This record gives sequence, C-alpha cells and structure tokens, in this order.
Amino acid sequence: MLSAQLNTVFKHTPCTTGSKGVPARATVVRRTKSYAAYAVRKCGFSSGAQTVNNKKCRTRVIRSSGRVKVSCIAAPPAVKSVYFFSKGRSDGDASMKQVLGGKGANLAEMCKIGLSVPPGFTITTETCSKYHSSGGQLPDEVWEQMLEGLALTEEAFGAKLGDQENPLLLSVRSGAAISMPGMMDTVLNLGLNDEVVVGLSKKSGERFAYDSYRRFLDMFGDVVLGIPHELYEQQLEAVKVAKGVQDDNELDVEGLKEVVEAYKQVYVDQGTSFPLDPLDQMKAAASAVFNSWESDRAKVYREVEGITGLLGTAVTVQTMVFGNMGETSGTGVCFTRDPSTGEKILYGEYLINAQGEDVVAGIRTPEPIARLAETLPEAFASLCANNALLEEHYQDMQDIEFTVQDGTLYMLQCRSGKRTGAGAVRMAVEMVDEGLVDIPKAVTMVTPGHIDQLLHPQFEDESSYADSVLGTGLPASPGAAVGVVAFSASDAEECKAAGIPCILVRVETSPEDVGGMSAAEGVLTARGGMTSHAAVVARGWGKTCVSGCAGLQVNDAEQTFTLGGITVRAGEYISLNGNTGEVIVGKVPLIPPTISGDLGKFMSWVDDFRTLKVLANADTPEDAAVARANGAEGIGLIRSEHMFFSGEERIAAMRKMIMANTTETRKAALMEILPFQRDDFEGIFQAMDGFPVTVRLLDPPLHEFLPDGDLDEIAAEMAALTGATEDEVMDRMEALSEVNPMLGFRGCRLAITYPEIAEMQARAILEAACNAQAAGVVVQPDIMVPLIGTLQEFKHQEKIVRATAAQVFAEKGTSVPYRVGTMIEIPRAALMAAQIAESAEFFSFGTNDLTQMTFGYSRDDVGKFIPIYLHEGILKHDPFEVIDFDGVGQLISMATKNGRAARPGLKVGVCGEQGGEPLSVEFFNREKLDYVSCSPFRVPIARLAAAQAAIKAAGQ
Repeated sequence: MLSAQLNTVFKHTPCTTGSKGVPARATVVRRTKSYAAYAVRKCGFSSGAQTVNNKKCRTRVIRSSGRVKVSCIAAPPAVKSVYFFSKGRSDGDASMKQVLGGKGANLAEMCKIGLSVPPGFTITTETCSKYHSSGGQLPDEVWEQMLEGLALTEEAFGAKLGDQENPLLLSVRSGAAISMPGMMDTVLNLGLNDEVVVGLSKKSGERFAYDSYRRFLDMFGDVVLGIPHELYEQQLEAVKVAKGVQDDNELDVEGLKEVVEAYKQVYVDQGTSFPLDPLDQMKAAASAVFNSWESDRAKVYREVEGITGLLGTAVTVQTMVFGNMGETSGTGVCFTRDPSTGEKILYGEYLINAQGEDVVAGIRTPEPIARLAETLPEAFASLCANNALLEEHYQDMQDIEFTVQDGTLYMLQCRSGKRTGAGAVRMAVEMVDEGLVDIPKAVTMVTPGHIDQLLHPQFEDESSYADSVLGTGLPASPGAAVGVVAFSASDAEECKAAGIPCILVRVETSPEDVGGMSAAEGVLTARGGMTSHAAVVARGWGKTCVSGCAGLQVNDAEQTFTLGGITVRAGEYISLNGNTGEVIVGKVPLIPPTISGDLGKFMSWVDDFRTLKVLANADTPEDAAVARANGAEGIGLIRSEHMFFSGEERIAAMRKMIMANTTETRKAALMEILPFQRDDFEGIFQAMDGFPVTVRLLDPPLHEFLPDGDLDEIAAEMAALTGATEDEVMDRMEALSEVNPMLGFRGCRLAITYPEIAEMQARAILEAACNAQAAGVVVQPDIMVPLIGTLQEFKHQEKIVRATAAQVFAEKGTSVPYRVGTMIEIPRAALMAAQIAESAEFFSFGTNDLTQMTFGYSRDDVGKFIPIYLHEGILKHDPFEVIDFDGVGQLISMATKNGRAARPGLKVGVCGEQGGEPLSVEFFNREKLDYVSCSPFRVPIARLAAAQAAIKAAGQ
C-alpha cells in the first residue's frame, strides 16, 4: 500500500515535469519517517547532487506540515543570480558591492576572514532590476538557484526549513550597493507555521517559540501583505492590558499564544490568509524586499542622498540566530569608534533577550554596549576581538550588528559606519597617526558633506540658556539646531518650502519620516537609542538629533509636546544641543564655526594633493575676509552691481544714472557711485593680499535697480530723486522694460551703449588697486567683461579698460599689473573661444547662464518641471546644481582646448554655482582648468573635492 501510494505520487520520473523539465515539488499526504526514507530508497530521491533524466539536479527531502516534500533543483544556469556564504566559504567578496549590495558583499568577506557568520545566500541587484522590469515577477531560474542556495544553507547549519524536529528559520533582508539604513524592508523568523512552532517549542522552549512566531506574523503581514503594523500593535496592547503587564517580554507563554491567535485573526479580518508553506513564505518575502526598492521612503532617501545609477537592492537570505532565548542571549548594534565624535572607543547598544529590530526601531531603550562586558563577558571579549579585526581589514570604522545566542556570538553584518563631520575628520586624522591608513586614503574617507556639517553654526554661549532647558535626551547626533516645532514629516516639508527652520518632534521616527528629517534642522524623539533609526539617519545627514528623551510626551492630535512641565505647541521655537542632548525652549543665538584643530590639520593635507585652485565669489570686504579664512586663494567673481544695493546713497546714485537722458547727467551720477566702488574694491584687495581678484563689470539689466511696487508710486519717488517729471520717469521705465531680460539689454551691451559705465568701473578698480599697493598690499586685479558673444564686443570693452588704466596710472604716477578677460556664458562665445583668446587674457565660465542658454531653461522657472524631470529620469541631476557633463561640459572642454591653443597658458576657471559642487569639481579637474570659484562658505568643500579628484586621477 505504501509503495503503491508513493509510486502514484512520484511516478518514478520526477524530472519530466515542472519548470524546464524540473519538478517543483512532489508531495505525499500523511507524515511518517518511512516516507522520506522510501522516497530516497525506492523513488531515487536523495539529498545532494545527482543526475536524473540526463539533467544535473540537486534534491531536498524534508518533512513539514504533515507531508513529505521532495524538490529537485536544476543545475545553476550561466547567469549566476545567487551567491552562497558560510564561515570559511564564500562565492563572493567585498569587491562585489554593485552585485551583492553592501550587506551581501560584506557578509561574504566576513566569512572569508573566518568570522562566525550564520550561513545564507544573497540574490543579486541585477535580479532586482529584472524583477521590476518584468512587472514584479521573480524569474524561474532565480527561484531554482534560491532553492540550491537554501540546500547549501541547510547543510551548513544542520537544520531544514519547515522541518518540525530540526527547523531552520531565516531572515530576509535588503542591501543596496550604497547603504540606505532603514529605508527598505526586512522579514525575520521566516519558516514558522502552526506545526513548526510546536517542534521549535520542544527544541528551544515554548516562550521563545511563540515570541518568535508572533513577531513573524506581525512582520510578514506588514511587510509582505501590507497589513498595517498598528493593527497588530492594538492586539498586542490588548493582551498586555488583560495580563496586567507593560513590556512585551513580561508576557508569559499563554499570553504569547493569545497574541499569536489574535494576530492570525488580523489576517482573516483583512480578507487574506497567512501562507503555511515556508517556501512560499521565502519567495513572497524576497519579492517584498525587491518591492521596497521602489517605496516612497526609499525614493526620497535616494533623492536626498543623491544616489543614482544603482540596479536595485540585493536580497540576503540568512539563517536566523536568536537573541531572544533568555538571559544568556541578546542582540545589539555597535561601532568600532564613536560615530559622533570619532573617539576610538566601542560605541553602541544592546538588549538582553531581544531581536535586532527591537534595538534599531527604538521600541525598547537599550543598554550601553560597555555594560555587555558585565552581563555576557565572554561574548563581549569575542565582539571586541572581531571588531578590531574588521576595522583593520576594512581600514575604516565599522557599523556592526551582532547577536548572542546562548552565550555564543554571531556577527550578522558590517559596513562602513555613518558618521558626523566632526567624527569623520577626527577618525581620518587619528587613523593616520595610528598607521592604519595613509594620508591619501584618509583624505578620501571624509566627504564634502562632512566638511559642510563642520561649517554649520554652533551655540554662542551654552551657559546662557541654563534656565530654559526643558529636559535632556541622548545626544544622538551633534551640532546645534533652532526651529519651530513640527509634528509630522509633511509639516516639516511645508516649513522648509516656506523658508522657516523647524525641528521634527516624534515619539519615534520611522523610514516614512525621511522627507521630514531631510527638511528639518534637527530631530527630537521620545523613544529610541543612539543607534535608532532617527540617530543613524540624522548622523548620516549631519542633522542634530536628540533621541530617547525621557519624560517627553508627544500629543500628535493636539499638536503639542510636554517636557519638564512645559507644554510647547506646533510653530513655537525650540533649540536642540546635539552635543549634550539638551532640549531648550526658545531660540538660542548661534555663531559660525572655525577651521582649527583636527579640521585644520586635515585641510592642510587636502591642499597638499589638489592641483585645482579654489577661489571665492565675494562682493564685499567682509565676504572676502570670510573666504580668506576658509582657505580661498583669491576672488574668482565680484558681482560689482551688488555693491550698489548696500546703502541708500548708493542705490539713489544708481537710479539717477538710470534715469539720466544725457551723457553728462549720466556721468555725473556715475561719479557719485565711483567712491563707493573704489572703497569696496580697496577693502577686498586688502583682504586678498597676494591673491588675484576678479571683478565682473556691470551685468544685470537696468530695470533690476528700480524699486518694486505700484508704478505711480515708483514714478513719484523717482521724479523726486532725479528732478525729472513723472511722465518722463514713466517713459524711461517703459523704455527699460524687456520681454526677456536674460537675452536683452544687459552685460557688455550696456557698457557698449553707455561706455561711461565701463570707464567708471575700470577707474574704481584700478584706483583702488593703486591705493592698496601704496599701502603695501600685493594686488592682482583681473577685469572681466560679461556676456560677450563676439570678439568685437570684447575688444570694444578692452579698449575702454586699457585707456582708462593708462589715465589712472598717469594720474597716480604708478601702475599695477592687471589682466582683461571675459566670462564665457553664451554658447557662441564657447564656439568662438580660439578667436576670443587672441585678445582675452583669461576665461571664466559663468556656468549658471551658460546652462540656461544651452538648455533653454530659465533658472526662475525650473522649479516647475525639473523635479518631474529628475523623478522620470529625463535628467540625472539638476543641471544648475551639477554641471551637465555631456552638453555644457562639452562646450567648456572645447572652449578651454581651443582657447589655450590660441593663447598658451590661458587662465581658465569657473565662477558659477557648480564651482563648489563635488561632482562638477571632479569634472573641472579632469578638464585641467586652473581654478573654481564658489561662495565663501563652500570653499572648504571645494578644496576637499578638488583634492579627492586629484587623488582619484592619480590612481591613489
């Protein structure tokens, strides 16, 4: 009877059916050990490699859910989609992040160096791309390889998925090539069902088994089936109330069984069912992780971080080890150095009798990692040894997840740890001092974003707000933040859009809050530790964060929080000290940072490597002084028109000039302006003693200098100022109005029409240079003609400048070296660069206008469509932030090459916004430009970007 039944089911020819001639599974009803034995003996099935029907196969024989199951998996196809790993053996390594994601590649490497890593396998990022391009279908050949990887995992760990007597449970996790903490989905404890949980209870105890089961039901329903997590939380809270307990781990076995039944009812109430087959669970979980790559939170994070060009996420399926098996078990997250300060101490947190999600989700407040030395000393010693090995192997600070099961340490993950700007710089400096890395490596370990963080303000006087401190939380991410309170991500984003700084206040953050965290100046949470989601993301973005603030009561419905007996409402100001964890009511004054200490030492290394000079865009002596303090090697752009707005007398004189209807009256108005400009230029020359100063002659259209408002009121005001009639003023304003000012009466066109403008400005520049030189300042003025499109335009203006210079030098009885060049911002000028360079002594690419004219985009209107272009992949970057390498970049490359061919040694630089953007700086370095110029506060960022570009180009 038994033989006949088996023969009927297996039919002795199992490999003639199923995908590509390979059966998915054969099943025998009823459970008995002899069935599996018979399948092996009589029907030719055995676990391991074999050949059936001329096909290389690998079979699995398991007993689960009352059935014997036999699977036959085809040999791996030519495209490898699944990579196995276990201690001492690995199909991949750390170099394969683009293929295996950061998590999978690092697990493979950890196995290779002999760490105790639970076995598993990683599905490639390319599979994610195929999955989405095929409409969310997991390819058959990938599933076959997953079954093969599962068989190897079972063999390595000595347990089987779905087996009641010796069950294997799995975690299914995401892992892109670039770390995206908390942005994608995870499923833990996979493999449980009503029968397996009974077997697990016999092996590991009922409390552990049912605690794991209720976690799995919750997570699988939420992540895979989209059932809101809150529905499970409500059921859990109801059971806790009924049992009279507060914490999850206080529930007894009967309580946990009640939770499990309540969770199963949630599935029913939601009109779905929980899949009992562990293989179905595994396939669905892997698909859910792939789906999370396209989740809103993941997209927002990639947009904020500027992550592009990735195929997708890898999926790692790994043997579960358990930190929730009692007081000799636990789980934690640690860093080999303090990610906030950079100090070389073990930094992190752990929980006894818990799983990893309990730590990172902030549900329970964890213990400091140092205390693990007291509770589990042997595991702590192993952890310290492993951490030291990993940091030395990777030559970088590591972020590590670990679990201790019954006193045995397992390493679950390592990756380069997110860190603050202060932490990054200190680590780089100290790792060089320790001999762990060399200086070129250290320079590449600090990102331009880290430097940007260090240039943010700090509190002016921390003792001044002592009476305003509401409470103290954990100092999860340093810095100072001041803003109005916002209680949701959407509110924070609205504040940013309105230009209002805000602090996002939450009970705990979740990945759905990333948009608000990006918009906010800082984050405050009631729950969570130093390695919670809020802390990790905030540190990575340089946002101030105070987490785990005891006593903080958040009332989302009323839009208030209460702390220290004080209630604060949405829209009211608070301040956060991320260095101390203090929460302060009101606005605390801020001061700018300074470059000193470790940062000063690090920036000195930076300057040793870069070949691209970094100048600054500055319009006042004060701006020039800031630029010099930040390491600028000169001024690459003075927008001389900005000097007209810094006082009533100046703008009044400018408006007189605009309204002048004769050359004589226009010159008279310009002579009023001359002393102001000369004084400003003199102050800038003094601030930039020994460095070049590039002054752009007047560029904007004249109507921009007129007041805004009602035309009749403007006419009356201008008439009183200039002595003209209101009708004459109205006629003049009408004459100045333009349909398209970008293409209209501005730049060199103004000074060609009114040459007295160029004469006055050249005189102001050169008189200031002579005066500064007489005071002992080394001056290097460069006079830049804006908006030319023809050689003739440039030569017209050059003639005026040189004639004026001759007059000034004769009057002063001295001279200064100077150059006359042009801003290349019109595509025709780039095309005619060889001809223009015969006369122009330098080029400065005005990439803002060059981008506008090349694309035909107006910077004033791009907000209407650029976000859509970026989302749809029409543009990879906003071209006004990152240089358009293919189009605008081609014009720059061609103009530089042709200009230098005509004038060897031609000085070439960039003064647009992209001059301080790291990707653009790398491009300009590659094109061998002489300098970039950016805002004074971005100078250190550009210096680092230039150094990293030089190191990369040199192959260091």
